[in-house]
Amino acid sequence: MSWKLREPREPTKGPGEEGWEKALVNRVVTEHLEERKRSRRWGIFFKLLTFGYLITLLVLLWPDSFADHAASGEEHTALVEVKGIIAPETDASADRIVTALREAYEDENTKGIILRINSPGGSPVQAGYINDEVRRLREKHPEIPVYAVAADLCASGGYYVAVAADEIYVDKASLVGSIGVRIGTFGFVEALNELGIERRLLTAGQNKGILDPFSPLHEEQRKFLQGVLEKLHKQFIDVVREGRGERLEGGEEIFSGLFWSGEESVALGLADGLGSSSYVARELIGAKKIVEYSAKKDLLERLADRLGASVVSSLLQLSGAGGYPVAR
Repeated sequence: MSWKLREPREPTKGPGEEGWEKALVNRVVTEHLEERKRSRRWGIFFKLLTFGYLITLLVLLWPDSFADHAASGEEHTALVEVKGIIAPETDASADRIVTALREAYEDENTKGIILRINSPGGSPVQAGYINDEVRRLREKHPEIPVYAVAADLCASGGYYVAVAADEIYVDKASLVGSIGVRIGTFGFVEALNELGIERRLLTAGQNKGILDPFSPLHEEQRKFLQGVLEKLHKQFIDVVREGRGERLEGGEEIFSGLFWSGEESVALGLADGLGSSSYVARELIGAKKIVEYSAKKDLLERLADRLGASVVSSLLQLSGAGGYPVAR
């Protein structure tokens, strides 16, 4: 018996089965393309969302004075804010205030300048820098008057800055004055003795630890510190007398560290009258348009501040303390 091999035959396709492989490939390709389109649309959406977020952030953090500066092509009153503690690295630091003042003077459309002060004081050195620069710029540009306008508080170093202006205007309820100098610290010597704790402070120079709160303050050291304070106080008094001159009506109580309401400060000659920034711009300078020149923190500084504030707020809410005021 002989066997003969036969070549295999292709399977016969039933009705409706012809081209099923092609249909399957087309379907896979179509679904792939649709998926890519969906991914691309979501990618565009998230890019636009991110872009919009960044634009919003820039608008919120950009200096408020930018628009004013861009539109200051007409005669105007320049406004420089002295707000908060006068100290390095603050909004009221000498660097920021002096920079803003110079920019205001350099603008040929500046008709007058307002120093709007809302400050409890701070560093006598920083306040002195600002006072010196205001007087220098006044001498250089006698045609541009400078007015100090007190808001809620114009005290200590804030008033030190104000007396450099041509005139000072206040609200009737402003607090003005506090012409004095202070050093504040604590003494824990008796507490350490009660607890049986020995303070070990090593210094090179017998007075190097003069303000150490855990060491006794000897009478000679107290007299020395008082002498320093009195010298600084005399400097403050001299600056006030130079700035106010014969307008001062009160006696030595003016320099005692006390402060007065705006109305009382006018009667004592510490201020020249009652008036707001808009009043001074409109009635005294004659340019009711006010353009702010205050030097703001840069974008990264403000972003860091806001993020820090947000974190603190979130922590307070999580701890349940968000509704309680914080003593300062």
